[in-house]
Amino acid sequence: MKVTIDIECTPEEARTFLGLPDLQPMQQAVLGQLQERLSANLAVMDPETLFKTWLPAGLQNLETLQRFFWSQMTGGNTPGSERDGG
Repeated sequence: MKVTIDIECTPEEARTFLGLPDLQPMQQAVLGQLQERLSANLAVMDPETLFKTWLPAGLQNLETLQRFFWSQMTGGNTPGSERDGG
């Protein structure tokens, strides 16, 4: 035997009927804080800001970064290391 009951109600009506707390004010407050944090972090994600953060001293750090990438691509051998060791 099957019994089917269809109840039409809004989420607010169901919450009240079941005695559940209304969390909407808390959710709105948390979402507001999240939106503020995300907006603040988006400014940091600007390409120019990222570039300045990664390379604060200019071209000298760019050369260091380039050497690092080359050493990673060549398996750890840096240019000139053959002259030093053999």
